[in-house]
Amino acid sequence: MSQFRNAEEAAAAGKYVRTVRSFVKREGRLTKGQASAIERLWPTMGLAFSERTVDLLKLFGREGPVTLEIGFGMGGSLVEMAAADPQRNFIGIEVHEPGVGACLMAAEQAQVTNLRVSNSDAVEVLKQQIPDHSLDRVQIFFPDPWHKKRHHKRRLIQPQFIQLLLKKLRAGGMIHLATDWENYAEHMLEVLSAEAKLTNLSHSGDFVPRPADRPKTKFEQRGKNKGHGVWDLQFVVARRD
Repeated sequence: MSQFRNAEEAAAAGKYVRTVRSFVKREGRLTKGQASAIERLWPTMGLAFSERTVDLLKLFGREGPVTLEIGFGMGGSLVEMAAADPQRNFIGIEVHEPGVGACLMAAEQAQVTNLRVSNSDAVEVLKQQIPDHSLDRVQIFFPDPWHKKRHHKRRLIQPQFIQLLLKKLRAGGMIHLATDWENYAEHMLEVLSAEAKLTNLSHSGDFVPRPADRPKTKFEQRGKNKGHGVWDLQFVVARRD
């Protein structure tokens, strides 16, 4: 970054700075069912990327608390959460297109109408499309741990990213993270604990038991069967004066 403190300063000076992405966009073949679901349901449930702020009232056709999930995989647990809490509005972001198709298929089967999905870079969606102080909750479950030390810079949970989340969350809003990599869990805890505007909901000052409203995925259950641990973190944003 040289003389610039961040990418925004560089852009203002007319300089391009390559940013490190936390994901690799995997190319996967859509099944016929996934492709059909995207074709049918994207016009009503899709959130196309643009550089304009989204009107959430117009997007959902109603008011309500908004949960945003980053990296929903195949979308099974997200659809389950949306179906269990119909008064809440959900936005899911996933760059893997087959996952988007699978999520839309599941939403249709569950007759879920309080869910919108995006197939774009979550950081750009947050920066460009999500209004400030509009989210009630941000949840990120089992993000890529980038377990090799030289790749740790690619991890999504970094101080700069948490600052972006704080800008988008309302007062009293929550950040809920979960990972099955202990090293990443410790990193997450360190990053969140360093932010004065966040309060840890753990009574022991570290991790919380798995909340009942977070469905256990097949991926998580397989890990549990192999003796892998899972760490949940929940931090809330301090109320503004």
